[in-house]
Amino acid sequence: MKVILLQDVKGQGKKGEVVEVNEGYARNFLIKKGMAEVATAAKLNDISMKKSAADFHKAEEEKATRELAKTISGKTFTVKIKAGQNGKVFGSVTAANISESLAAAGYAVDKKKIILAQPIKNLGVYEVELKLMEGISAKIKVEAVAE
Repeated sequence: MKVILLQDVKGQGKKGEVVEVNEGYARNFLIKKGMAEVATAAKLNDISMKKSAADFHKAEEEKATRELAKTISGKTFTVKIKAGQNGKVFGSVTAANISESLAAAGYAVDKKKIILAQPIKNLGVYEVELKLMEGISAKIKVEAVAE
């Protein structure tokens, strides 16, 4: 009997998958506990429509991310940080500071996507990598200047 899993079932499959199981197991355990439903033609069609819509939205998101990576690559962004008279920085430039600088320039990049080997603790220009999506990255320059 074919059933659509409504939640992950150990040994059978993940949520949303269509699996073939024994009729007794399906009726007496999976369906009774609300873990699965009978796979009718209408429900199978609904699943395929949702999957194709999700694939389309993922492709659009990936296209937009590639466009963002292309436009942002190589640009320089300025981050202001408190520094003493001799150029000694109080604190450091973190991914959150860089994210704020990008947002001020009109680019919405989450701080978790900014890869810093170590926090920037001196004034100057540094190259920083952005991992925007799986397989999509961009390199930008960050200029740390005194406030």
